[in-house]
Amino acid sequence: MKVSRRIETLGQGVFARNDLRKCAYKKNTIDSTKHNLIDLSLGSTDLLPPPLVIEEISKSLGDPASSSYCLHDATRPFREAVSSWAQERFSVTVDPDKEVLLLTGSQEGTAHLPLAVLDPGERGLILDPSYPSHLGGLLLADAQINRLPLRLENNWKPDFALLKTSELEQLRIMILGFPHNPTAAVGDQSWLEQAMDIGLRNNCVVAHDNPYVDLALEGEAPALLRCQGWRSCGIEFFSFSKAWCMGGLRIAFAIGAEPLIAALKDLKGVVDFNNSLALQRGAILALTEEAHWPRQILEIYRDRRDRTVKAFDGIGWKLPLPSMAIYLWLPIPSWALDRGLQDESMAAELLDKTGVALTPGSGFGQGGSGWLRLALVRPVSELEEAVERIGKWWCFEN
Repeated sequence: MKVSRRIETLGQGVFARNDLRKCAYKKNTIDSTKHNLIDLSLGSTDLLPPPLVIEEISKSLGDPASSSYCLHDATRPFREAVSSWAQERFSVTVDPDKEVLLLTGSQEGTAHLPLAVLDPGERGLILDPSYPSHLGGLLLADAQINRLPLRLENNWKPDFALLKTSELEQLRIMILGFPHNPTAAVGDQSWLEQAMDIGLRNNCVVAHDNPYVDLALEGEAPALLRCQGWRSCGIEFFSFSKAWCMGGLRIAFAIGAEPLIAALKDLKGVVDFNNSLALQRGAILALTEEAHWPRQILEIYRDRRDRTVKAFDGIGWKLPLPSMAIYLWLPIPSWALDRGLQDESMAAELLDKTGVALTPGSGFGQGGSGWLRLALVRPVSELEEAVERIGKWWCFEN
């Protein structure tokens, strides 16, 4: 059966490839001496959502309305809560009717936005490396793509000067994301200010994927909503997945310029319905009664970061200290490169030999080649066990 060129162009995503490897590994652990799997390949935390949120969702599931389809009008209480949160969090007034949209994860929003605002052949820009949905959305929209490389020696700063004036003038959308996944760099507000200035001068949409806004371990996370002009051509995506530990519940939102919210709303209107009212009520409570929750879990992630980095240092694997919670960004050591291992093959070998699943950096773009991403999503004891296993393999191979 023939499939579309879009599907062929998309290829198999890095998380799908990892899933196949993990599935095969788990099958091989039955009646064998292999280690149990320690899965550090997804930013899916072991921490539970706030108890009050779970209680609210559970209670609301008994309401028949929670089992019904939810159209846009029924999301207004949620959008009002988002508006209040934006005022409290960023001191910005947001219209809940025209500038807020409920989403099924920020990944869904960033993937759908290019379909809503681009015609085939128009040009979009992504960071390299960047989260896979940023590239995927542009590919599905048949866009021409510019990749802006991020480099460790430049502290992962996007250097817009690398683009010619003619290239900037052709852009119709820029998709950014700081704090940054996968490098775990918090970033700087001035970087978004510069992007917003480019967008305003060139009539270009500036989209900012910001699910980690409350998870900066060092400094203050940047936000597009702090930029002048976001109401002209800006849109920002937020999520409950990370800061409130609700990844599997799939609920998020966008705040942005009225025309962009309207376009994305129209697209969603023919693609899906909205999240259950039970989930919305839990999310409303998270924004209102549990707004402090991200600050609580930050200290858990700080401890995990510091102790895991120390453990890696102990086996001789030096890595940059991340300024954002959840991830470590591990450079492939020179001896492994000399042995012919690249990030994809090293991730596969680490899984096979140690039972530790990491994510190949090239799955986030060419700029991620030569790196591995580790998610700090297990207790410290398991993280240290994972490093200990890697250390034994490291000593044997090196």
